[in-house]
Amino acid sequence: MSQTAIHEKLRLAGLRPTRQRLALAGLLFGSGDRHVSAESLHAEALKARAGVSLATVYNTLNQFTQAGLLREVAIEGARSYFDTNVSNHIHFFLEDEERLVDIPVADLDIKGLPQAPSGREISRIDVIIRLAPVKA
Repeated sequence: MSQTAIHEKLRLAGLRPTRQRLALAGLLFGSGDRHVSAESLHAEALKARAGVSLATVYNTLNQFTQAGLLREVAIEGARSYFDTNVSNHIHFFLEDEERLVDIPVADLDIKGLPQAPSGREISRIDVIIRLAPVKA
């Protein structure tokens, strides 16, 4: 994705395209759908000499999530990954690699969902299938 396209993506999401946001958005959206943690994105930013702190990375990821540019996927409550694919889909979590892999929603059949309480509707269903290596 070009810098111009990234600038426009941020602007359309209602975010001011600051130097830090542009740098992080370039890393996030520059090469297709991906899953990142704040720490892994910070390491990429340091390698790219983007000059952003870890706190800035966390803040930017949260701002991008609130603006609908990212989807947060929480693993065990304390660990979060940010997904550039915001469409409805589910994930495998490879425990030994600490890595998420997308599964198309068409590959899952969910039956017997509970009725939503009055005045509420189901907006999304998050499914994470945890995978461990086969023990010999």
